[in-house]
Amino acid sequence: MKFTYRIRGAVTAIAAVALVALGGAAKAEFPEKPVEMTVLFGGTANTIAQLLSELMSDALGQPVVPVSRTGGGGAVGYSHVVGTAPDGYNIVWNSNSINTARHTGHVPFDYSAFAPIARVSIEIPALAVNASTGWTSLADMAEAAKSSDKILRVGISGKGSFTHLTSAALFDAMGIGDKVAYISYGKGKAPVELLAGRIDAAIQWPGQFKSYVEAGDLTVLAVTGDERVAILPDVPTAMEQDVDVNISMWRGLAAPAGTPEDVVAKLAAAAEEAVDSEEFQKAAGNIGFSPAYQGSEEFGKLIAKDDKFYGDLLKKLGMAM
Repeated sequence: MKFTYRIRGAVTAIAAVALVALGGAAKAEFPEKPVEMTVLFGGTANTIAQLLSELMSDALGQPVVPVSRTGGGGAVGYSHVVGTAPDGYNIVWNSNSINTARHTGHVPFDYSAFAPIARVSIEIPALAVNASTGWTSLADMAEAAKSSDKILRVGISGKGSFTHLTSAALFDAMGIGDKVAYISYGKGKAPVELLAGRIDAAIQWPGQFKSYVEAGDLTVLAVTGDERVAILPDVPTAMEQDVDVNISMWRGLAAPAGTPEDVVAKLAAAAEEAVDSEEFQKAAGNIGFSPAYQGSEEFGKLIAKDDKFYGDLLKKLGMAM
């Protein structure tokens, strides 16, 4: 009996050790491997994403690898990430485009297909024209458009894109929406297209225009947020010029819906550490964006609020599907 007891005791002890080992493996601390960050756009979005991924890699102790998946106003990248496992190893560098892509019919899902991780930054679009026009304000541009039979050629990143939406809202508010034709310049740069005379105006991020403004080649007539931007401090907002438009771009991170809360929290903490870093703050001043960390819960509320705003705006502009 004693021998049998000892054998059973030994078996019980071995089983207990095995369970502990299995439990430890099942609860291994995230992340155990690299995290892939899908980047939806080029330009400033890509530049910020590259820096953010480097800084988050340091915070997480595993590489955060940015992968470009552009196209369809964000649809290509969103569609990829929404189909991956909700384990935190596939995240997306998202933006207001999750709202616009849904309401313009580019994707069959909305923001609820993703778990918000954190807002990281804000960018305020700017409207630029060739300096040779002589325009120095929105009023100058509106007067010229109304007094001419010519149609204004406005460059956009693509049909249904954020730049398209912002442009349409601005020109509608200026009363010249019927005097505009939108031209997608694809992979081309807005300043290059303006200087070559292929377009008459373009809305893009201030950092793209800064050096051309300093050289006297381009004039930025307005920014579309509720505040001026530090990189172009002399440029007034549209609202300062009695044009009722207040549109800004937020950028942040999201994961597929169902990603565990503790994983989301760890990614959010890494993002916050990155945003607070001296390197990120310095880059903001050079590139022309504002660091604006916001945690998962607040960020989720912002996305939901913006979804209604952009849905209503797109309907008003006749751009909703």
